[in-house]
Amino acid sequence: MATVSQGASPSSPVRSGGPSLDASPWTEGHPQDPGTPSGFAPLERDTPIWVSTDGLTFDDVLLRPGRSEVLPHDVSTATFLTRRIRINLPVVSSPMDTVTEARMAIAMAREGGLGVIHRNLPVDLQAAEVDKVKRSEAGMIVEPVTLRPTDRLADAEMVMQKYHISGVPIVEEGRLVGILTNRDTRFETDPTRPISELMTHEGLVTAPVGITLDEAKEILRRHKIEKLLIVDDDGVLKGLITVKDIQKKVQFPLATKDGRGRLCVGAAIGVGPDMQERAGALVESGADLLVLDTAHGHSVGVIDAIKWLKKSFDVDILAGNVATFEGARDLIEAGADGLRVGIGPGSICTTRIVTGAGVPQLTAIMECATAARRHGVPVMADGGIRYSGEIAKAIAAGAHSVMLGGLLAGVDESPGEVVIFQGEHYKDYRGMGSLAAMQRRGGYARDRYVQEGAFKLVPEGIEGRVPYKGRLADLIYQLSGGLKAGMHYVGAADIAEMHDVKLRG
Repeated sequence: MATVSQGASPSSPVRSGGPSLDASPWTEGHPQDPGTPSGFAPLERDTPIWVSTDGLTFDDVLLRPGRSEVLPHDVSTATFLTRRIRINLPVVSSPMDTVTEARMAIAMAREGGLGVIHRNLPVDLQAAEVDKVKRSEAGMIVEPVTLRPTDRLADAEMVMQKYHISGVPIVEEGRLVGILTNRDTRFETDPTRPISELMTHEGLVTAPVGITLDEAKEILRRHKIEKLLIVDDDGVLKGLITVKDIQKKVQFPLATKDGRGRLCVGAAIGVGPDMQERAGALVESGADLLVLDTAHGHSVGVIDAIKWLKKSFDVDILAGNVATFEGARDLIEAGADGLRVGIGPGSICTTRIVTGAGVPQLTAIMECATAARRHGVPVMADGGIRYSGEIAKAIAAGAHSVMLGGLLAGVDESPGEVVIFQGEHYKDYRGMGSLAAMQRRGGYARDRYVQEGAFKLVPEGIEGRVPYKGRLADLIYQLSGGLKAGMHYVGAADIAEMHDVKLRG
């Protein structure tokens, strides 16, 4: 029986605390390369690579049980998705048009993971999906939607409907002059009436800049209101705190949030003609992560794209897909902040059948993790994961997180409706290399498989259905519980210790 073991991994400061977009976890550097973790040699072209004589996938190995001093509820699943983005659950939803839009991304971030908005839609619509996530909740809304006293009731109703809000601050030259809520408009029938005649302008409850959430909660309770307006000494509106945001902080303590208390979200981009426009629009909308979404990431186009993106934006780049040491090395040298690993392992991906190319997923993770470890770049295993135990195996092989597609496609929060087929409930699921995905109006997914101008498409994916699974939160509870139990079996207290676990085949 062969033993496949990853070497020592860098200790990672992810045992406790809330998620954030912190500085890099690697606080000490190699003297020849300040960007590398302490104790690791700089990446050289002639570095001997990890080579496996066997191609291993999840069914080929098991975790070897060991002495354990931790119980499942004591382990930490916190990890780094990229150099700066930290998540409490090592699970990311795939940027597929049957998996992740705003609703899924919101639910994933609340559970401690992250969602990546797919790119098979126009630039403005993808940016709008990102904006929905960023506006879904916040510690304090720094730039709330506002209206002027001269605006009409029809304008207010349109804004409330668009942003799914029940009240709008009214400002004049930046100064707060009132607030309009659904109580003010509920029985009003004339859409042309000016807001100045409907808004509440006397007895406004406000708070100064710098107030804590606990102090805000007490003011909201004392005055029995749902919105607290934040103003400076000159009466200029600076923000808004709502009771819903405070409640969500208590309800979702592990949520992945940015420095302003907003949910984090990623967005996929390609390397096609619209890359620069799409990247700019997504960053402007607040995307915390850009995912270079290509089937073959070890290519000159992807390498050049990474360099341009790192030069143009202060945002982390998750690049891929790769499946070899050399591929991982080249993307890291180009500036990638995280790697997406997997060529063709997905349940609805036919790349390996159509092209003959690919690397068995466990072997791919090991090779890429070997290269990434030298520079402290986190690795994400993408594709082929069917059970919670395979999440544990992927992490033991060197991954810091996993990306899920088919496993999440059946939940309420994924796009599309539940369908009934032969008495059973299902949701549609398709690969981004399927004919249907590439033929979608606009053809935005074609460049992922380098088929932008093709008269006839060569699909590398299929369409199908997956069983309906109910709420995402219930599924995440099971997946997280299985991962934690696996960590208990091998005696790993956190993700870093999981990287030292032995896999037996």
